[in-house]
Amino acid sequence: MGHGPAALAVEDRLFGALAVLRGIVLLNTVVLSLYRPDDFARPVAGWVCVAAMVGWTALATWAYAQPQRRTPLLLLVDLGLAAGLLLASPAIKGEGFQATVPGFWVMAALLAWAVHWRWRGGLAAAIVLAGADLVIREEITQSNYGNVFLLLLGGPIVGYMAGSLMRMADERDVAERAAAASAERARLARAVHDGVLQVLAMVQRRGVELGGEVAELGRLAGEQETALRTLIQRQDAITTLGPAGDADVADELSRLSNRPGVTVVLPGHPVLLEAGAARELVAAVAACLDNVAAHVGDRAPAWVLLEEFGDRVEVSVRDEGPGIPEGRLERAEADGRLGISQSVRGRLTELGGTAELISDSSGTEWVLSVPRRLAE
Repeated sequence: MGHGPAALAVEDRLFGALAVLRGIVLLNTVVLSLYRPDDFARPVAGWVCVAAMVGWTALATWAYAQPQRRTPLLLLVDLGLAAGLLLASPAIKGEGFQATVPGFWVMAALLAWAVHWRWRGGLAAAIVLAGADLVIREEITQSNYGNVFLLLLGGPIVGYMAGSLMRMADERDVAERAAAASAERARLARAVHDGVLQVLAMVQRRGVELGGEVAELGRLAGEQETALRTLIQRQDAITTLGPAGDADVADELSRLSNRPGVTVVLPGHPVLLEAGAARELVAAVAACLDNVAAHVGDRAPAWVLLEEFGDRVEVSVRDEGPGIPEGRLERAEADGRLGISQSVRGRLTELGGTAELISDSSGTEWVLSVPRRLAE
């Protein structure tokens, strides 16, 4: 039977408990045999059977303690001995006997099959033991029927419960490993984001500012930053799953870095929003960049910064242009030119968010904020 280390640990504990049970039911059989020695029509044969149960209990307790010793042969001998002692009961105890020679001792073999081979093993062992018990009876009494019923019911139920515990242990083990791997990826992503990615972004920005051969170095740094950021996000996405219908805003925004002069700074992990909201937010950011290209220059530097807060997702778009004169957007809207109003503010308003404009002679910055409740 193939199962993981966690499931095997559960099986080990169950066989440990079964070893205690074997000792208890054996003690019960020995005490009853000593208390009622006249129950044996053939005392010598009876005490040989008791001695066999004592010896097998010791051997089985040792054998079942290690997984590599739990072979099919061991389980077959265990069940065969229990069934054989049942079948020998009429010859040893004589006609009209009430209790079998092994008594409750047979339940140890039944439970061993149930633990090792789950409900199918429990059912198979129960059928064998119940059949042996019925064969030796001259008539089926209510007591005999009760014993058989408990065997046929208990074996599969114990086997099913053992299998369920082992599956749960395996699933918990997988979940714990995934959580540990995810936490390690997040830690590494933060380290990369705080160090390597920021250095690459700075080299790209300074390269554009200085021009010449340094500009080519900045371009290469920008390409490596984008490639590294994409790799981090894809690795993190392996174990970071959002609700159905969510989209990774960081992944969508990273594609905007292909525009000339645009630097995109992102967290080192996915930032999830409802897919429709994510598309509208990215479209608003693209509109801001279109405005930079139209009014500052096709290759004018611009920076996009994505930040994630507990109640909102926020994107800042900044350029170093001459700024937007006060009242210009209002006049454009009054003249029927609704580009910025509809492309940026309109989108954010529909999302229940805000679009704040900060502009002066040193440049323009849009701060776009979307409530985090949209990701729920």
